[in-house]
Amino acid sequence: MNSVAPRFVTSFNTPSPLLRRALLTDAALCAVAGIALVLAAGPLGTFLELPAAVLRIAGVIFIPFAAFAGWLGTRSRVRRTLVFVLIALNALWAVDCVLLLLSGWVETTPLGECFVVGQALLTAVVAEVEFLGLRRSTLVESYARH
Repeated sequence: MNSVAPRFVTSFNTPSPLLRRALLTDAALCAVAGIALVLAAGPLGTFLELPAAVLRIAGVIFIPFAAFAGWLGTRSRVRRTLVFVLIALNALWAVDCVLLLLSGWVETTPLGECFVVGQALLTAVVAEVEFLGLRRSTLVESYARH
């Protein structure tokens, strides 16, 4: 009979400085954009010729996302899975922005198109930097006896 108690491994990462800065930048950008979109959806919608409801919903989505990214950016150790979830959500947002324009669901001005494409590009760049930062992070395994 085996007398060694089974151990459960939990993988964490000590965030690299690049990952920490990328997460905090993501949080700051999303917070500012979220607040601006929620508070100024009407005027922005008119100016960009985008539906104010779409801008407001985007802003509402950004605020908890910003809190999540900020929370991850302030941890001394982060779960790889949570960082991958954040990166995947950023990638999904970038793709959705492009699909929004390609689908023809909204008709906007060239300025509105630049706004949506710019948001997609910025989000994709942030996701890429977060991924690079995660790759530079140090893996730490925590063992728990059961």
